[in-house]
Amino acid sequence: MAEDSKIHHLGWFLAGLGVGAVVGILYAPKSGKETRESLANSAREGTEYVRVKGQQAVEQVGQFVDKGKEQVGAFVDKSRETVSTLVDKSKGQVSEYVDRSKEVVDRGRAQWEEFVERGKSMVNDQTTRVSAAVEAGRNAYRTTTVDPTEL
Repeated sequence: MAEDSKIHHLGWFLAGLGVGAVVGILYAPKSGKETRESLANSAREGTEYVRVKGQQAVEQVGQFVDKGKEQVGAFVDKSRETVSTLVDKSKGQVSEYVDRSKEVVDRGRAQWEEFVERGKSMVNDQTTRVSAAVEAGRNAYRTTTVDPTEL
């Protein structure tokens, strides 16, 4: 946008230069040769002015480009550092979650093993009681039942 403004000003300068030359020719108290030399000098000065301003514009654009490169480079470096920090932090958190998960799984496994052992113990205990009850029932049946051969 600043570049458009400079071009705009340059256009007005050239227009003014042209109008000034025409007015100078019309009202010139000088001879034709002097007027032509004056116009040639003015044209040279205008050309030199345009060349100098063009070179200054090129230098300014170069400075803006260099400054932009520096700013982009700094932004990229800062972004890399931030991403690296976030990745490291995330790795630490993931590792912590994995460790916690392993602990929970180990606790759960230990509880299930305990429940299984309790269940086995209860089944064995109940098996022993049922076997004893069956045996007691057989013995009771034998003692209360009369053997037909004994009669």
